[in-house]
Amino acid sequence: MSSYAYYPGCVLKGAAKELAEATESVCNTLNIDLKELRTFSCCGAGALEELNEEWEILVNARNLAYAEKEDLDIVTPCSTCLLVLRNTYNKLLSDDKLLEKVNNKLKNFGLKFTGKKNIYHILWVLHDNLEKIKSLVKRPLKNIKVYPFYGCHTIRPYRILGYEPSENPKSIDNLVKACGGEPVRGLKNIVCCGFHAQFTFPQGYKKLLDMVYKEAQELKADCIVTPCPLCHMQMEMYNPLNFPILHVPQLIGLALGISSKALGLHRNLSPVKKLFEKLFRGN
Repeated sequence: MSSYAYYPGCVLKGAAKELAEATESVCNTLNIDLKELRTFSCCGAGALEELNEEWEILVNARNLAYAEKEDLDIVTPCSTCLLVLRNTYNKLLSDDKLLEKVNNKLKNFGLKFTGKKNIYHILWVLHDNLEKIKSLVKRPLKNIKVYPFYGCHTIRPYRILGYEPSENPKSIDNLVKACGGEPVRGLKNIVCCGFHAQFTFPQGYKKLLDMVYKEAQELKADCIVTPCPLCHMQMEMYNPLNFPILHVPQLIGLALGISSKALGLHRNLSPVKKLFEKLFRGN
């Protein structure tokens, strides 16, 4: 059994409970142990850095140090949390003075950051278990065309994330194939969903997503799948073509034979029943 310090982030505790349920159900099936540390705190994405960058670094150094104390790598299903945590990790290991300053403050908590443990996205962990997933498929995604929407914070910037090429990621495609489905690719699978611009430039994010939906329609996709809860939220709120939109663990869970309730699919706002009908006809 592989074990990780599980960092769900704030969104999985509220607006994306279905992703928490799906992640935990799939990891349980794959014998991946998720240990959520009570000492973890919010990463402060989108707010703390603008207020005080030093505070953001210290808060996340504390999160990283608590995982080190438990001798565990961190795994998170939230792409933005991933970027914030890995950015802090890289800053500390590239600046000796900053590292010393932060560790002097972490002493107050009985902690020290050394960088011996890393941070991973759940997508990467699932992709690293590709063969195990393939061997456990009970409900192959026969005749299901899946449009993988990677978003930004699992692939960009490469210098901080570094798991796969930013311009040609293949992890979701490979997982879809392992589950018996057909990934469909165009030019818009890696564009931004516009989540962080939805209030300041609403016309802009809608244009971005319109391009994505149009391409998915042209490729005759049965559903859109994303590894990012914020992309998922954005796409469910603005879905003019009424596509079924799933989280990556939800799609994998369906192929593994996990119940729709355990995968939180009853919480999805998009019409996932359309996907169920085609999937169950094919099995």
